[in-house]
Amino acid sequence: MESTINIGFIGAGNMGSAIMKGIKRNVKENIQLYVFDKCTEKAESLKELGVEICSNENEIFKKCKYIFLAVKPQVIEDVLDTVASDVTPENVIISIAAGISDEFICSKTIPEAKVILVMPNTPLLLGEGASALSHNDYVTDEEFSLICNIFATCGKISAISKDKMKEVIAINGSSPAFIYLFAKGFIDYAEKNGITEESAKLLFAQSLIGSAKMITDSGYSIDELIKMVSSPGGTTLAGLDALYEGKLTDTVNDACERCTKRAYELSK
Repeated sequence: MESTINIGFIGAGNMGSAIMKGIKRNVKENIQLYVFDKCTEKAESLKELGVEICSNENEIFKKCKYIFLAVKPQVIEDVLDTVASDVTPENVIISIAAGISDEFICSKTIPEAKVILVMPNTPLLLGEGASALSHNDYVTDEEFSLICNIFATCGKISAISKDKMKEVIAINGSSPAFIYLFAKGFIDYAEKNGITEESAKLLFAQSLIGSAKMITDSGYSIDELIKMVSSPGGTTLAGLDALYEGKLTDTVNDACERCTKRAYELSK
């Protein structure tokens, strides 16, 4: 008989809840989920999924091998201080908190703590997430594979070097907000010119989806894809000229640099 894998969550916010739902919906292993959240209503709402509610953070560590720290970076130190005496070398700690390093988690718990770092993004709520994962040397291939498979049920994943986990935040963690702001410009333009918000959202969102597929599936480079849309003397080139004059790529780079700088400021 297959043994049960106990997985606990400290934090039942949007991201933690989405991961739990993804596990329940798609993961084939025999898994029992546990959760603790200071907001009891958030935790109680997961009961219908078969998630067991714990009374505190320490209970999570006592019952589970794998523990997700699904809390904000600003409170993670308090959580680690609370559970430090219950952390063992058998536990696998999975942190989705931006900027928090495995070294910091080890320093607050035990030196040989197994730590997996994950940077997910909010489209994970719809099963369309993009998650970057890394781990320290104490994590086994089997343990890392299990967590990778969990996030793969909620979208696409990529394993990267742990020393790039702050830099990757701009690429997938924060980029949805940047994309939404970009989309707002097009939708506002459409409304200004008598096109309904509903039509603009539908057309622009599908253009984003199709363009993303062209990036991942067409085999063409970004420069080649731009050229394919840009007929000489046509409308696209006229619009691109404005974006080049506004130094769009420089602005994007600046946004990414500032995002990464803030991640280092938050890092512990």
